[in-house]
Amino acid sequence: MSDVRSLALLIHNGRLVTSGRQYPGGGLFAKGGRIVKILRNDDEVARFKSSLKHSEVGRRHELRIIDVGGDYIAPGFVDIHCHGGGGYDFMDGTLESVVGAGKTHLAHGTTCLFPTTLASTTESLDRAIRSFREAKRVDEGLPDFPGLHLEGPYFSMAQRGAQDPRHIRNPDPAEYRPFFKYAKDIARWTLAPELPGALEMARELKARGILPAIGHSDADYEQVLEGWKNGFALVTHLYSGMSIVHRIKGWRHAGVVESAYLIDDMAVEVIADGCHLPASLLRLVCKIKRPEKICLVTDAMRAAGLPEGEYLLGSKEDGQKAIVRDGVAWTASADAFAGSVATAERLVRTMVQQAGVSVEKALQMASASPAKVMGVHARKGSLAAGKDADVVCLDETFTVKAVVARGRVESCAYR
Repeated sequence: MSDVRSLALLIHNGRLVTSGRQYPGGGLFAKGGRIVKILRNDDEVARFKSSLKHSEVGRRHELRIIDVGGDYIAPGFVDIHCHGGGGYDFMDGTLESVVGAGKTHLAHGTTCLFPTTLASTTESLDRAIRSFREAKRVDEGLPDFPGLHLEGPYFSMAQRGAQDPRHIRNPDPAEYRPFFKYAKDIARWTLAPELPGALEMARELKARGILPAIGHSDADYEQVLEGWKNGFALVTHLYSGMSIVHRIKGWRHAGVVESAYLIDDMAVEVIADGCHLPASLLRLVCKIKRPEKICLVTDAMRAAGLPEGEYLLGSKEDGQKAIVRDGVAWTASADAFAGSVATAERLVRTMVQQAGVSVEKALQMASASPAKVMGVHARKGSLAAGKDADVVCLDETFTVKAVVARGRVESCAYR
């Protein structure tokens, strides 16, 4: 493969969509792995192509031109919650697992991915982190990995969902503080804010630049509000593994879901695979929360991209059996979902076709919004000069036709 620094790339004749807006006839020019110029219509493209004839690009750079034939040109997807895919789980704790899962999701347009762990032993968690660090040294053929998302093990047992109950416990500084040696590799940690010691842990996470997120929680509004004041700024997979309005001795109490709606600046994840949430709830989320506070996530497990059947949720050594059928993963008891098998383009398709969201907003929720929430928006999430050349091209059915990651054309169905 050619050195990306010597490559120049022109993508044109498409509907360029970025930052909630669409530019028919637009395109972009990238060089050295970064976007150099955004072209907003046919005239700008034509003038730019003419100027290339008189520039030094042809002499100093290998130029590739991709005509997308009217398809969408969008920012590469930013998936901030993904456990695996292609037969691999990040909890497998091997370089092969990180590379295999990463390649699977890159092929579906995810150019920026936050590998996600599960409730486990400290030994398994340490192994997963070390395999992630090793994979970050692989410089091509993978999504960008800005950091890890540690999901658990500090959860409410009542809201554990598919998390392994053997490993659920309360926060213990003696256990979690040693992991701060990996602080530069950990972008986010999901836990239940109502647990003893959770607020103290959240303050320590925030002080180290790690985002505390609420998940698998049985908290009420007052506890969520305290969490918000102590750094919890994101709700992990809204509606899944969390409390809703409930009665205690006749009195109604708001749960995590209602709290996320009440706190305007609280961001939320949505698993828009068409299974975890029906169209009515997807529309409700979009009616209450602003697009910039909604992050579409796959929450994919190892079966993403593979046929239906029996798989393991979690590591090959210690995972739980999951059954994939009807487009989603189920626990062995079939009484709860065990993660999704979605890839990122399916999320966008669901939001447009089922929830009635505009293409511009759906793509924003799959790219710019999660990039902003995770603090990588200076490089990721939108198409703008100076940002990484992370691009996904999709047709009318939201089928991925081309993927560009940091200026490298990873796949392309166009001639």
